[in-house]
Amino acid sequence: MRKAVQWVLSIFYVVQNAVMMLAMGIVFFPWALVSPKGAMTACKAYATWALWSARWIVGIRSEVRGEVPTGAVLVPAKHQSFLDIMMIFKAVPQPRFIMKYELLFTPIIGVYAWRLGCVPVRRGKRGAAIKAMLADVESGRVPPGQLVIYPQGTRVPVGEYRPYKVGPYVLYKETGQDAVPVATNAGMFWPKGTMLRTPGLAVVEFLDPIASGKAQDAFMAELEDEVETHSNALMREAGFEAEQEVKAVS
Repeated sequence: MRKAVQWVLSIFYVVQNAVMMLAMGIVFFPWALVSPKGAMTACKAYATWALWSARWIVGIRSEVRGEVPTGAVLVPAKHQSFLDIMMIFKAVPQPRFIMKYELLFTPIIGVYAWRLGCVPVRRGKRGAAIKAMLADVESGRVPPGQLVIYPQGTRVPVGEYRPYKVGPYVLYKETGQDAVPVATNAGMFWPKGTMLRTPGLAVVEFLDPIASGKAQDAFMAELEDEVETHSNALMREAGFEAEQEVKAVS
C-alpha cells in the first residue's frame, strides 16, 4: 500500500513538474530570446521549484556540501539522475553544461541551452566532440563561469560502473582552469528509467579542487578516485550496500 501511494505521488510529481517546466519556459521565453539573463533566471526558477516540490510531494530532500565554486572552473560531475543536474545548476552562480547536440533542436529547451552558453557535442564522435568543446570555449561563446561536464558521458545507474572519458582532461588542459569534482547519490532517489521517486536525502558534494597543470594520467586517476570514492560514501550513507557499489558494464 505504501509503495502504491509513493507511485501515485511520483506520477503526480512528474506531471506537475513537466507542466511547470512548460509554463515557465513559455512565460520567460521572450526575455530569454533577447537576454542570457532571462534564460538564467527562468532555469534557476524552474530548478528551485523542482527541488522544492520534490521535497513536499515525494519526500526527496536535497543538500549541497562542500565549497561551491564561484569563479571560472571546470566541474567534472558524477551523473546519476536529472536531479543532480538541477542541484548543481541551482548551486553554482553561472552554470554552463556540456550537453548532447540533439538537445539544441528540442522546442524551447534548445533556445534556453543556447542562451545559457551550454556547449553542444555529438555523441559517438569523440574527436569532433572535443574540438567542438574547445572551439566554443576558446571563441568566448561560452561566458566565464562553471563549465559542467560528465566524465562518464551519460547517466550511470547506482551500482554500475562506466569508464571515465578523456573530455574533462582536454578541457582542463586547454583552458588552464582548476577542476572541482562533484560526487552525488541522487540516483538512489530519482533513478534512471522509471517515474518512481523515493524519499530520502539527495546530496551533491563539491570536492577539493584539482589544481591546473597535472599530466593526463595523474589528473584522470585523481578525478576518478575522488568522484567514485565520495559518491560511494554518499550512497552508503543513504543505505546502499557497500558490496553493490561497483558493477562493471561492458
